[in-house]
Amino acid sequence: MNKFWIWLNQLGSPPNFWAWSQPWLRGCLALAFITLGIGLYGGLVMAPADYLQGESFRIIYIHVPSAWMSLFVFVFMAIQGAAALIWRIKLCEIFVVAAAPTGAVFTAVTLITGMLWGKPTWGTYWSWDARLTSELVLLFLYLGIIALYHSYSEHRAGARAASILALIGVVNVPIIHYSVVWWNTLHQGSTISLTGGSKMHISMLWPLLVLTLATKLYWIAVLLFKSRVLMLKLERSKTWARNALATNV
Repeated sequence: MNKFWIWLNQLGSPPNFWAWSQPWLRGCLALAFITLGIGLYGGLVMAPADYLQGESFRIIYIHVPSAWMSLFVFVFMAIQGAAALIWRIKLCEIFVVAAAPTGAVFTAVTLITGMLWGKPTWGTYWSWDARLTSELVLLFLYLGIIALYHSYSEHRAGARAASILALIGVVNVPIIHYSVVWWNTLHQGSTISLTGGSKMHISMLWPLLVLTLATKLYWIAVLLFKSRVLMLKLERSKTWARNALATNV
């Protein structure tokens, strides 16, 4: 166990992170664009229209991956926040701060596409439905974390405050996930199960899964890019950072 923590700390040290993150960033970004193209073609061109919703159902290929990512990113932030508070790992602090803007964007896209989908399906753009309301709260949590971090002049103090809010706010994630089970809502229940029993036909399901992979790869690339920028800003006085800047210039 001690060897694992030593390895983990070495992996997250600023110079090592700078070295291994670059090829991962490029690889994930390239794969993201490839899977995005395949998924969009499969969902918008190859998949048949839904027998009830017609062509309007195709917004699912943006809405659902974004919704899943809005939850995934917040859980990631909470885990990184816990590690930052307990072990004071600088990279974990940076991950919390770097992940929040992209998570907020995914949440905003989820709400906007949900409203556009709701109009032809429910007859209204917005309803104070349990799922929609809890997702809106999630957006406010993301924005609160971003604002809280920037309210501090010192990075580590701001990152710790953001980590605490992420740990408090993560209780909203299971509320969002189980809202359609716990309350009588307009939002439909789960139609997709990775353990089997999905209600979507495979011709509609595979593009959705490919696009889900694309969003994750894109998020990893953006996370690494933002983290690298923030790491370089914080470590600019260190020898490795000056060498990295000199090499890139």
